[in-house]
Amino acid sequence: MNYPKADTFPQSVMRERSMGPNPLKLCEELLGLADIPAGSVVLDLGSGAGLTSALMARACGYVVYAADLWSDPSDNMRFFEECGLTNRQAVPLKADATALPFAHGFFDAVVSDDSYNYFGRDARYLCEHLLPLVRRGGELLFAIPGMARDRHDDLPACLLASWTPEQLDYMHDIGWWRANISQTEGVEIVDMCEMACTREAWADWLECDNEYAAGDRAAVEAGALTYLNTIAVRLRRR
Repeated sequence: MNYPKADTFPQSVMRERSMGPNPLKLCEELLGLADIPAGSVVLDLGSGAGLTSALMARACGYVVYAADLWSDPSDNMRFFEECGLTNRQAVPLKADATALPFAHGFFDAVVSDDSYNYFGRDARYLCEHLLPLVRRGGELLFAIPGMARDRHDDLPACLLASWTPEQLDYMHDIGWWRANISQTEGVEIVDMCEMACTREAWADWLECDNEYAAGDRAAVEAGALTYLNTIAVRLRRR
């Protein structure tokens, strides 16, 4: 696949700032499912070290609020400035996904790459914490690490080479996520599908020089991607 937006970032930057499978490629494929116009105010939920926020602000012309609980907002701001962005284009903040400090209807869209499965597994989360922050007609786009088919009662050995059953409980299949999200009133499921970039995004991640990427190699080398995928979710607030 071609990733003209992701490819504007050097591989060295992607490897230094990634916190999982290549977030730039996940984000670019995810954005291709929707039509969010330039100038939109977008929440990057679980923005990590700021790669996806920088891509959306620089390549798409969005005003991006980069919300993450674990990253340093000052470090992310320095990165945004290195990308040629101002604090009017990309706004970093430390925030818990269950206590987001924004007014109702503030955002035109929400994008969440490789993080929604941490807080969104609670079926009440979408209704109680996230959906009210999006204007009516606004879009919500999630790239969720998942399974081709839920196997929690019979976990393949290759998955257990790197992850515990408790860690794997964060990963589910499309049917599970459809049932989860369908419990929320006021939102339309526009699309839900497997993403095409999963293997490529994982390959990029495993080339990163950090302990988390190194820890994932055993499972992937043993065949984990036969059972894992990434699920793209596109929602619209009614």
